[in-house]
Amino acid sequence: MKELMLGNKAVARGLYEAGVCFISSYPGTPSTEITEEAAKYPESEIYCEWAPNEKVAMEAAFGASLAGRRAFCAQKHVGLNVAADPLYTMSYTGVNAGLVIGVADDAGMHSSQNEQDSRHHAIAAKVPMLEPADSAEALDYAKRAYEISEEYDTPVLLKMCTRVAHSQSIVETGERTVPEKTYTKDIAKYVMMPGNAKKRHPFVEERTKKLIAYAETSGINRIEQGDGSTGLGIITASTSYQYVKEIFGDRVAILKLGMTNPLPVQMIRDFAAGVKRLIVVEELDPIIENHVRSLGLKVEGKELFPICDEFSQNLIAEALGEPVPAGKTLDVQIPGRPPVMCAGCPHRGLFYTLKKLDCTVLGDIGCYTLGAVAPLSSIEMTLCMGASIGAAHGFNKVLGEKAAHRTVAVLGDSTFMHSGMTGLANVAYNQSNATVIILDNSITGMTGHQQNPTTGFNLRGDPAGRIDLEALCRAMGFERVRVIDPYDLADCERVIREELDEDAPSVIISRRPCALLKHVKHKPPLTVSNDKCVGCKSCMKIGCPAISLKPSDKTKTGVLSCIDQTLCVGCGVCTQLCPVDAIHGKE
Repeated sequence: MKELMLGNKAVARGLYEAGVCFISSYPGTPSTEITEEAAKYPESEIYCEWAPNEKVAMEAAFGASLAGRRAFCAQKHVGLNVAADPLYTMSYTGVNAGLVIGVADDAGMHSSQNEQDSRHHAIAAKVPMLEPADSAEALDYAKRAYEISEEYDTPVLLKMCTRVAHSQSIVETGERTVPEKTYTKDIAKYVMMPGNAKKRHPFVEERTKKLIAYAETSGINRIEQGDGSTGLGIITASTSYQYVKEIFGDRVAILKLGMTNPLPVQMIRDFAAGVKRLIVVEELDPIIENHVRSLGLKVEGKELFPICDEFSQNLIAEALGEPVPAGKTLDVQIPGRPPVMCAGCPHRGLFYTLKKLDCTVLGDIGCYTLGAVAPLSSIEMTLCMGASIGAAHGFNKVLGEKAAHRTVAVLGDSTFMHSGMTGLANVAYNQSNATVIILDNSITGMTGHQQNPTTGFNLRGDPAGRIDLEALCRAMGFERVRVIDPYDLADCERVIREELDEDAPSVIISRRPCALLKHVKHKPPLTVSNDKCVGCKSCMKIGCPAISLKPSDKTKTGVLSCIDQTLCVGCGVCTQLCPVDAIHGKE
């Protein structure tokens, strides 16, 4: 049966057909839909869960593999950093049933804080990596990855990227088969203390040699000879392959790599021998290019193409002297649309208060990172998941009490469960006067409303265990734990002032559900009384997209405020800023 399928959905289908029984992941764009799509299959066939973080997800998947069932975990590229600890040692232990690790890179940083290349992890961990170029290959490679995993006793990385994960192409679906293995106690294989690990390292090196031979002959890497009219030979993979094909068609020879670690040797030599000019087209780092150079071959790559950002057909065409297709532009320039918190976002009032108090705000990864954007302009640092608390601890330790009385760390409920607890433990253990604000919006917001351990629901929306944030923080040694409603600006200011003034560490939980949650009931939209509005622009200080200004000759400033009735959720934050009570509910 043929179907038009999203790349991530195709991976999920491949997992289903491969007989995967267990999936544990942490949501991260552009990988999230793999696990969400897999969860649409019956739970009796594939058990799916959101783990607190990627390290836990990978360890859980390893446990399922150890038990004899094919397993999978998924994350985005920065998530693989979190899971690197188990990955590198799993390379030594190998697997029982097949274990595949999905990682999705984000060249162009559409939704990421860096642009790292996950191929480095495959090389450093010495595990094979497959890299599909479309949805059909995503399905096929997911299945093939399990064959490789079990034949070569290794975890396998399946690398997606934004353009493959979120594009659609035709796939042909098949039937599900469920191979099972028996768990057998094997201390020498699975207990990686030094004596055992030393014996497993030679196995890893020998496995790499066998995988190189597989890369040469298995067909996962293929040569497309072309018509030879240009004398040009291009080595490429993933979405770059699609761009090359769109530009050249069959006019060039192409070595299309499906396995990007380990890379073939003789196949590349033979391909290079048949072309006059050899070029590597790859996004981000010159990993393939460096490998080709190490073989003593003359090759071009990063002197033609950038090392930053994602590629496009036009970029490659221009770099290689090919005609760039003429595009069309709109006659009227479109106004810039910077990212902004949604109308009614519970974080808006909190960040407005922090700015008013002139706090130093050390931030974290989540939709609340938009607290750094004007006009709120509150967050001054964002590094990685959970870093806000650790950074605040170090910041206050070196600058002393004066800094501590105006510095806060902010992070979301899901981020806190991901990697904030250890930072909080550090504050409690090493006694810094840190004020930590947990932004509890009852969901994992930035990646599209996934559940987490604080929500009380699992991936499928069924009731699940729920972590009590207040009780948890108190159990970690914090006597001062307070809850505020970020829609109440006066109370927010009062509580934050009180906690900053205290000579003790504290946790403030800013609790209000995300305005976009389906079950949240909103008040009617607010309106502005033109007779009362004086155009002072006080309501604009919170940066709500539902509020704008319109020209008027009735005010000294020449403008009146107005509220978009289709966006406003009636949160009332703006009413607390208006000095003339011009904003009110419908009369």
